[in-house]
Amino acid sequence: MNLRDDAREKIADRLLKSSANKFYDPDVDVDWAAPVPADMPFQLEHRCSLYGTHLWQRMSPQQRLELGKHEVASIAGNGIFFEVLLMRMLLKEVYNGDPTSRHVQYALTEIADECRHSTMFARSIERAGTPAYGPLPIVRRLGKLLPVISYGPALYGSVLVVEEMLDRIQRESMADENIQPLVRMINRIHVLEEARHVTFARAELTRGMAKLSKKELFYQRWLLAVVSFAITGSLINPRVYRAVGLDPREAWQTALANPQYRETIRWSGERIMAFLDDAGLVGTPGMHWWHRSFLLGPA
Repeated sequence: MNLRDDAREKIADRLLKSSANKFYDPDVDVDWAAPVPADMPFQLEHRCSLYGTHLWQRMSPQQRLELGKHEVASIAGNGIFFEVLLMRMLLKEVYNGDPTSRHVQYALTEIADECRHSTMFARSIERAGTPAYGPLPIVRRLGKLLPVISYGPALYGSVLVVEEMLDRIQRESMADENIQPLVRMINRIHVLEEARHVTFARAELTRGMAKLSKKELFYQRWLLAVVSFAITGSLINPRVYRAVGLDPREAWQTALANPQYRETIRWSGERIMAFLDDAGLVGTPGMHWWHRSFLLGPA
């Protein structure tokens, strides 16, 4: 085993020990029978996609609460979708790796974490009483290709974009005592366990970048930018607007043009974009898609 592989094993070993010392079982650690107060928000108002728009001004306080609930459910449904893709990609690592290595064993541990998280998100949607929105049909179809065409830094970069965007939003939400207790507890569990996943993905991305040819680097940049565009465009399913009495097409177009919502996306991805830029993954030929994702702000 060379020095680089030894360093990889040390990271995996540390994360395995951390996982053994602190993990949650949502069936045990979340009180699913607790009441869900009708007057408490599921989401901070200024993070709602329509906040500050003419449609927001026309909505009643109850409609605003309801929209927040459905948007959180949409994010949770998309979270399940992206975690399933992550598990499929991690299984490729397991399939092609040495099961006696700490690296592969941690990949299996992360898959187990993501299984619990997906169950937790599914139960939260059920408890909220909303549809399980998930991604747009085109994103769901294209998602089938991702485990086939994605590898190396772009694979782990995609994981990081999802995880670190959600991490920043969830940290802000769980710190506010006005948010639904159920939502705060789910966010707390997810934030704690995803910290290990982020450490793992950042290390693997950095390791993979050192091996890329110039041609491969261009492919990795393009793929990561396109996937990130799909991620940010999928978080809020337009059907959430119909649930609160709005025209889905008008509301979705209003949200996409909303400077406040664009800033929320840019803010949520601020830390991971700095990391990806430093790593060399933000650049030609992906810049068009990065700007369309709102993660870099306007061109």
